[in-house]
Amino acid sequence: MRKFGIFRKIFLYTLLFLILVVGITAALFSQQFVSFYDASQLQQLNSVFQPLTHSLANKDIDEIIEIAANFHAQNQSFMFSIETADEEIIYKTPGMEKSTQQTLLMALPQNLTLRVVGIQTGTDTVKALMQKIIVALVILLIVGVVGAVLFARGITKPIRKLAEDTRKMAALEDVALSSYGKDEIGQLGGDVHSMYEKIKQTITALEKEIEREREMEENQRYFFSAASHELKTPIAAASVMIEGMLADIGDYKNHNKYLNECLKTLKAQNRIITEIIDIVHLSDDRICPALEKINLSDLINSIMPEFFTLAESKEQNITVSIADNLYCRADKNWLGRVISNVLMNAVQNSPERENIRIWSKENKDTFALCILNTGIFIDKEIMGKLFEPFFRVDKARSSGSGRSGLGLTIVKKMLDAMDIPFSVDNTDEGVLFKMEFQG
Repeated sequence: MRKFGIFRKIFLYTLLFLILVVGITAALFSQQFVSFYDASQLQQLNSVFQPLTHSLANKDIDEIIEIAANFHAQNQSFMFSIETADEEIIYKTPGMEKSTQQTLLMALPQNLTLRVVGIQTGTDTVKALMQKIIVALVILLIVGVVGAVLFARGITKPIRKLAEDTRKMAALEDVALSSYGKDEIGQLGGDVHSMYEKIKQTITALEKEIEREREMEENQRYFFSAASHELKTPIAAASVMIEGMLADIGDYKNHNKYLNECLKTLKAQNRIITEIIDIVHLSDDRICPALEKINLSDLINSIMPEFFTLAESKEQNITVSIADNLYCRADKNWLGRVISNVLMNAVQNSPERENIRIWSKENKDTFALCILNTGIFIDKEIMGKLFEPFFRVDKARSSGSGRSGLGLTIVKKMLDAMDIPFSVDNTDEGVLFKMEFQG
């Protein structure tokens, strides 16, 4: 039975049950039918032969023969004989001796016996009936087979559909929600499909998470490779200067000069290491922003004095136009550091006698903080790399200026952590950095 499908099993079980019910019914009622038929047949014969029985009382042999002949003339469908207790035949109808049919005995007055021929008994009737029952059973089986096929198909169709869908689900194929019916099988099919959709969503989320982890690992490998390269050269240079001073070789005898150079190098490396630690902490979510309501104008005014001095050395002009009533939710220290890094890049990258403008632009529910440095444009190939660690547009000039190349990387990490959208674009006047705040 294990090799049979569910359709064959249901069909076979239904057919066997049908045959069993018919067989048990025939076995239980056949004997009762025989007894009932014999009793009803005897009652019928008694009613037919009752006039003959009454008319034979106290009659002699000749009268009995005459009465029996008259009765036979009126009831020729019956063959019968009248016998004494010694089985001596007093009267018999024509053809009586040739008949081989069943006989039925009835008691008559004067110790006589009536033998009726050609009457079917219950056993004979059952035999004849069994032939009809066999024909009826064959018809019933044909109808039952058709019914069992339709019944089994109706039961198994949604189950087979569900089994086919689950095989596709096991292969992670797309499976549309089918109608399995409104019964328990339909509910099961709906639950299975719902579970499959949730599993697919979980798998998709896991794949995205794995891809994100893989990308993070790749970024970390690149970051630490770049960091080791950035730290290796200055440390090697400091080591050379120290070795030269210890050996009193040539110009290295001027210890004060080269000790100051070593100190500058170590301070620059200390700054780079601090920024590296900040980036690692931001990437691992070890530190979170302390969001508060900040007056943007007050924050920018507190930052600007140091940049005015730097801008004057390059004859640059900085203009600030921020409304006094602009407030945003952000980490005050982080946002101040972000604006400082962006302004530092603007001052250092803008040519002499260019302008740096800072202004706010209010919309319906949001406002933007814009920082524009004129006289410079960024190639599209470089634009996507601006926020990568240790990336410098002009590597020779930037490395000589003591810039680490991590400022914009920290800007991106902090703005992402505070959920503040930002963008960098070329305009007709120069490069525009823009941050979007909720009003």
